[in-house]
Amino acid sequence: MILVDMNQCMISNLMMQVKIGDDLDENLVRHMVLNSLKSYKKKFHGEYGNLVLCYDSKHYWRKELFPYYKQNRKKDREKSSHDWNRIFEILNKIRDEIRNNFPYVVMEIYGAEADDIIATLSKYVAVQNTKRQKKGESVEKVLILSGDKDFIQLSKYPCVKQYNPLQKKFVSGIDPKLYIKEHVIKGDRSDGIPNFLSMDDTFVSGKRQKPISKKNILKWINNEPETYCNSEQLANYHRNLRLIDLSYIPDKIQQDITEEFERLNSSTPTKLSINYFIENKLVSLLNELEDF
Repeated sequence: MILVDMNQCMISNLMMQVKIGDDLDENLVRHMVLNSLKSYKKKFHGEYGNLVLCYDSKHYWRKELFPYYKQNRKKDREKSSHDWNRIFEILNKIRDEIRNNFPYVVMEIYGAEADDIIATLSKYVAVQNTKRQKKGESVEKVLILSGDKDFIQLSKYPCVKQYNPLQKKFVSGIDPKLYIKEHVIKGDRSDGIPNFLSMDDTFVSGKRQKPISKKNILKWINNEPETYCNSEQLANYHRNLRLIDLSYIPDKIQQDITEEFERLNSSTPTKLSINYFIENKLVSLLNELEDF
């Protein structure tokens, strides 16, 4: 199974190709997205199987838990010279086209982010593999296509590997247990999550985080938080743990993801439409249909 973190992969790719202030050409973006998917399948299908395209929904369960979640991204995009509304409008349109015209499982679950889908399906395969091993059957491999380091924690499953398409290399060599402990201690600025020494509204109110030295991080990751946290710090630590550790995805979200995957995976795959390629000026890809 090849789990593609679609927004992360496509936006990273797009930012490498689009100059600030340029008008976004829908046809060029469509070609970029489809060409990327074609290259992913061609490179990895033989070892890892079929593509599963994972998208964020418009609503996040983490936002209910932590109102400041990703709040700073909105501010950053408002200051940006890129037309983010147009970018997401085009990417969402292409997502719907892929769902209707390509033989891929397209996953978008209300309340879930792509991270939740990828984590849940990685766990799903790991559980299925345990059953396969007991029967003496071959196991399934999982490849996560994303540059997001949050997925390092999923390498705890023996069947899971991660590949960064932008850097064209596998993400490896990091202990997932130590990684998640350090990540929880430090928080995640890009998602608006402060370190465990700092208050909830640190980033949105423009406050500075309380500094954490590397020396303390090395000491703390080898101990349980109860040994070095006061009550307020411990509450902040658990705040970060629920937001960052992918094993804390709510059961209902995991169930919705698993059920939708099983439904889509058992249905008859959509056949590629030659008319779709012609209508969308993708004639150059017509000779490569077998690669999709």
